[in-house]
Amino acid sequence: MERIGTALVYDDKTFDAAIYAGEVINGKEFQSCIFKSCDFSGTNLSGNKFIDCVFEGCNLSTVQWGGSVLNNVEFKNCKILGVIFSDCHDLLFTVQFENCNLDYNSFMGKKMIKTKFINCSLKEATFSNANLAASVFQKTDLLGAIFNRTDLTEVNFETAFNYAIEPELNTIRKASFSLDGLPGLLSSYQIKVV
Repeated sequence: MERIGTALVYDDKTFDAAIYAGEVINGKEFQSCIFKSCDFSGTNLSGNKFIDCVFEGCNLSTVQWGGSVLNNVEFKNCKILGVIFSDCHDLLFTVQFENCNLDYNSFMGKKMIKTKFINCSLKEATFSNANLAASVFQKTDLLGAIFNRTDLTEVNFETAFNYAIEPELNTIRKASFSLDGLPGLLSSYQIKVV
C-alpha cells in the first residue's frame, strides 16, 4: 500500500485506505494521483500542490489547505465538512465535486468559473464575493448557503434546491432556475408563491 512519506514529488500514485488524520503533510507535489478511502480529517495539507488528482470516498473534514494549489482536482463521494477552500492558492484553482457532503465550507472570494457540484450537500456554505460564472449546481442542496456579492452569471440552478438568493446582492444575469426554485429568489421580498 502506497503511503505519503518523505518524498517531495508523487507522480501517478494511488493511495488506498491510508489514515493521515491529524497529521501535518506540507511542501509536497502530487501529480495525477488518486486518493481512495483515505482519512485526512483534521490534517494540515498547507503548502502542497495537487495537480490532476482525484479524491474518492475520502474524509477531508476540517482539512487545512493554507496556500495549497488545487489544479483540476476532483472530489467524489467525499465528506468535506468545515473546510476553508478560500485558503487555497488562487492561481489555477479548479475543482469539481460529485456526491460530496460539503456542509459548512467557505469558498469566499474564490474564482470558480465552470465548477460542477453534482448531487452534493452545501448546507451553510459561504460563496460571498466568489465568481461562480457558468457553474452547475445539479441536484444540490443549498439550504442556508450564503450568496452575497457573488457572480452567478449563467449558473445552472435548474435542479438545485433549498437556496435563497437575493437578486439585488448578486449578479444573476442569464442564470437558469426551475419554476420550483422561484421562491428561493423571492424569499427576501416576503412574497408568497402558490
